[in-house]
Amino acid sequence: MRTSSRPWRLALVAAALIAFPAVAAEPVRWERLAPLPDPEGFAYPFAGVHRGALLVAGGANFPGKRPWDGGEKVWYDTVFVLERPEGAWKIGGRLPRPLGYGVSIPTPDGVLCLGGSDAGGHHADAFLLRWEEGRIATRPFPALPRPVANLCGALLGSTIYVAGGIATPDATAALTTFWALDLAAPERRWRELPSWPGPGRMLAVAAVADGAFFLVSGAALAPDAQGKPVRTYLQDAHRYDPGRGWRRIADLPRPAVAAPTPAPPDGARGFVVLGGDDASQLKVTPLSAHPGFPGATWTYDPPADAWRSTGRMPRPTVTVPVVEWEGRYVIPSGELRPGVRTPEVWTRRPAQP
Repeated sequence: MRTSSRPWRLALVAAALIAFPAVAAEPVRWERLAPLPDPEGFAYPFAGVHRGALLVAGGANFPGKRPWDGGEKVWYDTVFVLERPEGAWKIGGRLPRPLGYGVSIPTPDGVLCLGGSDAGGHHADAFLLRWEEGRIATRPFPALPRPVANLCGALLGSTIYVAGGIATPDATAALTTFWALDLAAPERRWRELPSWPGPGRMLAVAAVADGAFFLVSGAALAPDAQGKPVRTYLQDAHRYDPGRGWRRIADLPRPAVAAPTPAPPDGARGFVVLGGDDASQLKVTPLSAHPGFPGATWTYDPPADAWRSTGRMPRPTVTVPVVEWEGRYVIPSGELRPGVRTPEVWTRRPAQP
C-alpha cells in the first residue's frame, strides 16, 4: 500500500552476488545482493535485522514523473524481507502507515522505527518492527518528544541517541535536539540532553565508535527573502561521551549531507563516512542533468583526531540507512541523484585475506 493510487508491479529477482575489487587504499569488499523488488527503489526506508532476517520498510520515491516534470512523491508501507544473503526478497507485511525519513535502530526486541514523514507531515511515532514466524509484527514504543524527520541516530551500549532533524516539511530552521533512551532502564522514557556545540542540522551522519556517539556534517537551514528554506552544507563534527558531554572534533574534509547512516566502524576504534552530498553539484541545471553524488569515503581516527581518504563507493547513494548483517554492512536502496532512487542493495565488509 502507498499514499497514491498509481499501480505498480513487483518483480522478485534471484540474488546476484557480485564482488568488486577494493581500491588499494581501502581493504574492503563491495558486493551486491538481490535488488529490492520495486522498479524505483526508495529514499530513507527503515531497515534493520531481527531474528536473522534483513527487513527494509517504507520510504518514498517518484513512481511516475520525475520531480522536475511535476512528479508526485509517494510514501510506502511495504516491508521487504531477505532471510539470507543469497536469497530472494519477499513481502513480509506492512508498516502501521506509509512512512519514511526516520531513524532505524536495531534492538534485541526488533527494529526500532523512530519519527519520519508521510504525505501529510512529520510524526513522533515509534514502534518495533519484528519478524515473527514468517510475518511482520509491530509493537508500540514510547513516542519521540515531538514530530521530526530527517534526523539521525544510533545505539551506544544500551542507550539510543537521536539528533537533529526538522519538525515540519517547510521548516526554515533545523533542530538542535538531542534525545536519549536507555533500553535497560526500568522505565523507558526519552530524555533531552544538552545539544552539541554547533548549529542545528538535518540529514547528518551518526556513528558509534571508541565508546562515544558522533555527529557529523548535515545541513543547517535558514529562510531566504521569500521565506523558503535554504541549506548550508556543514563539515563540522562532534563527539559525545556519556557522562562527560560534547566536544568538537576535526572537521570532515568536505560536507557529507545525507550520507548513509549510521556510519559503519572502520578499524578498531574508528568509523567511515560513505559518500554523501558535498554541494559540488548544486548549480547543475537542468536538475535532470545531475551526475549523481560523489562516492569518496573518509575514515575518522579518534586517537589522532584526524580524517583520511579511504577509497570510493562503487555506486554512491544518499538518504539511506546502514544495517549490520552477517558480517557486512548493508546499504539497501537510496537516492542516486535528486528525485532518482535505485532498488540496488550493496554491502561493504572487510576483504578476506
